Amino acid sequence: MSLQMPRRVKYRKSQRGTVKGNATRGNVVSYGEFGLQALQPAWISARQIEAGRVAATRYLANEGRLFVRIFPHKPISKKPLETRMGKGKGETEFWCAVVKPGTMMFEIGGVGAETARQALNRVAHKLPIAVRFVARAN
Repeated sequence: MSLQMPRRVKYRKSQRGTVKGNATRGNVVSYGEFGLQALQPAWISARQIEAGRVAATRYLANEGRLFVRIFPHKPISKKPLETRMGKGKGETEFWCAVVKPGTMMFEIGGVGAETARQALNRVAHKLPIAVRFVARAN
């Protein structure tokens, strides 16, 4: 399993921050014909993204094309279990994508609506947030 993460980063560790507001960019279907849109704010880990990608590509079986619109840029650090307080911030445990409500996470093109709905439904089961199936508005 090849998990996604940045090739290089300026800083090894980042602060947690808060996910406020709705997505103003990356919130419309622009690559495929159908998309999966986030309805809640969340951190989506690289493992969850990869699990969704694998589930969709297996279902599509070489027809159509899947576009993953999110990338895990944020390092999430964690201190080891049963460690005393202090001694600095923990090491990076995993990478995640910061997703705001409205963000288009996955898109599918080149297949019918029902096939796309089934494939994206399989992706939705791998994600920890509520999502909706949307079609391109044109």
